[in-house]
Amino acid sequence: MQLSDPELKLIIIGGKGGVGKTTVAASLALALSKSFKTIVVSTDPAHSLADSFAQVIGDRITKIDATATCYAYELNAERAFKDFIAQHDAELRLIMDTGTYFDEEDIDMLMNLALPGMDEVMGLKAIIDLIEQGDYDKYIIDTAPTGHALRLLMMPDLLDNWVKVFAKLRWKYRTVVSTFKGNYTPDAGDDLLLSLKKAVKRIESTLKNSTRCEFLPVTIPAEMAIAETQRLVQSLRQYGIAVRRLILNQVVMQKGTDALLAAKYDEHRALRQRACELFHDLELITIGLQPTEVRGKEKLEHFSRFIFQLQCFDFA
Repeated sequence: MQLSDPELKLIIIGGKGGVGKTTVAASLALALSKSFKTIVVSTDPAHSLADSFAQVIGDRITKIDATATCYAYELNAERAFKDFIAQHDAELRLIMDTGTYFDEEDIDMLMNLALPGMDEVMGLKAIIDLIEQGDYDKYIIDTAPTGHALRLLMMPDLLDNWVKVFAKLRWKYRTVVSTFKGNYTPDAGDDLLLSLKKAVKRIESTLKNSTRCEFLPVTIPAEMAIAETQRLVQSLRQYGIAVRRLILNQVVMQKGTDALLAAKYDEHRALRQRACELFHDLELITIGLQPTEVRGKEKLEHFSRFIFQLQCFDFA
């Protein structure tokens, strides 16, 4: 399956910090937008998409200048969580009021508490909701460095655990009500838990659908980066997320006469060979070190030619 395959809807870009993930995500979005209505979403709190495209983006869907069907969005996960809390304030209070011994002051404190990982959960849910709205043909996700990306992809498990905790509290409440009233009628709290349970299933179903979703790792010719990428690929496969190709970026491809460049050339050539061996079952896309910063539509479009191997690098 190629990146341009119409069935492939979600492409997640990830890797170690400083390897060029945002450049890959932005250039890929521009290239695919020539045939598909495409949106690139950043989940990295540092948000570099605006810098790559050289235009203001922010946390609203923004059309990329001088394009017909390319859009970008810098997702604010913390804001997504706060919006969720505000939207479901009544249901969450009902669950805690009926399922715990907390008083109103305790519940107020909990409602203002930042639950670990929940902002990322809601960020991922916002992405899946965006996909299910079906307004775009291709969705490209620019993630934060490796550890954050893996946490993001494991968020369905965290959300599932939270739902189970709240469901257990509700089960005790239902038992008491049924004992004294003889029956129990589901309320808004139950409806919210059911919708969250369905959200977990939807997220997992999307991420683990190898026809619709693919993770594209980006790395550089450095021992630590390659080792981290190897662990990343292993983790993704254990979780059931498809990985078909790997981008090896910022490679010195010409030896030249400079002693430093000559040394880097030899090192990168050896590390590329090592990457070929370690990732022998993946398509390895080698992209040379660029002479200038890849910023703005013209340079991003030129860079995308290397991703699709329309213009190939090889060692001189």
